[in-house]
Amino acid sequence: MASPGLLTAQSVRIKQARRLATRAFRRKAGRFLVEGPQAVREALEHRELVIEVYAEPAVATRHRDLYDLAATAGVQWLEVDRAAIEALSETVTSQGVVAVCNLVTVQFRPTGKLVAAGVQVRDPGNVGTLIRTADAAGADAVVLSPESVDPHNPKAVRASVGSIFHVPISTDVDIHEAGPIWREQGLQLLAADGYGDTDLDACIDDGTLAKPTVWLFGNEAHGLPDDINALVDYSVRVPVYGRAESLNLATAAAICLYASARAQRQ
Repeated sequence: MASPGLLTAQSVRIKQARRLATRAFRRKAGRFLVEGPQAVREALEHRELVIEVYAEPAVATRHRDLYDLAATAGVQWLEVDRAAIEALSETVTSQGVVAVCNLVTVQFRPTGKLVAAGVQVRDPGNVGTLIRTADAAGADAVVLSPESVDPHNPKAVRASVGSIFHVPISTDVDIHEAGPIWREQGLQLLAADGYGDTDLDACIDDGTLAKPTVWLFGNEAHGLPDDINALVDYSVRVPVYGRAESLNLATAAAICLYASARAQRQ
């Protein structure tokens, strides 16, 4: 049920929730912020994850399903004024609703047929898009190296558009240690590299992509480190037929993951 009165930006609860914008406090509290109707809706489908919802009064009418989901889950719905919701928001124009949730990351498990691994991915939008793309392609897991952005970063959460709740995500995974473990489980390691020795089309044609696969995606500016490249079975480039110098991380990830997903389903 909604609590009486509107919480303001000066409320202790709002000030505490605002601190979840920082990685250190998220880790300490074990919680993070989820913003926007769609993402909050996805969170409420996993009722055990949601601690509380902050919303402007009009949201309960405009998005009645959210209010009903919260009520069914026994999640407290707290009404706030515009200044409070803007204090919690990372967007220029807030959509009026923010949830506080328990962290979703899980312990690394080297299983599955298709895994997306981000290595030193520093842009939160790319991390969120990688999670969303992996979810859409039916990947079994997303793995992030210690140098990558926290997937609970508000911008990453927003870019995932709710997919952060759909696919298992493991962080701080040492790729050097994980590589041999993946191989023991029968997965091959493929590096997405614009200058790779192997063409993606060739991997499709010769059946390589039909095998259980971990795709490694590197840093936006520098790609994969040389020591990581040394671990992989193939360094794979997406063919560029026009004059573009290269593809960005998110686009390359979508092409590679979908190519594997199709090959594995044939």
